[in-house]
Amino acid sequence: MESAGKIRELVRLFIRNLEILHKSEASCCGITIGQCHAIVEIGRAGSISLNELALLLNLDNSTMSRTVNNLVQQELAEREADPQDRRFVSIRLTEKGGEVFRGIEEEMTIYFNKVFADIPERKRDQVIESLELLLEAVRKNKCCS
Repeated sequence: MESAGKIRELVRLFIRNLEILHKSEASCCGITIGQCHAIVEIGRAGSISLNELALLLNLDNSTMSRTVNNLVQQELAEREADPQDRRFVSIRLTEKGGEVFRGIEEEMTIYFNKVFADIPERKRDQVIESLELLLEAVRKNKCCS
């Protein structure tokens, strides 16, 4: 198999395995994968605009708005209008949403610590560097745009 084909196959399998992980993680919290990603980004930012969140998750504003609406309905997130500019709305997690965020982060930390421990110690820096290079190349050559 050619090198590019090998990368494609490995990335496909990598994504599939991570999707299974995310599906099991999201289902235990009673939220969708999209909501899980949004909660993580909102939690990491503390407070974020809808536009910024959509950009981070590579989604259009209408899709992001529906996801945020669902989080608000589930009392996991709240919107707050800027007092100076009512058009600008920031999104942040509620206390309940913060608990879900911390649970997701804790589970992912435990999981990836196990994954990292299974990589031979002498190869760990190489794996990180390779993933950084791959991510940079993927960002530079976005597919289907």
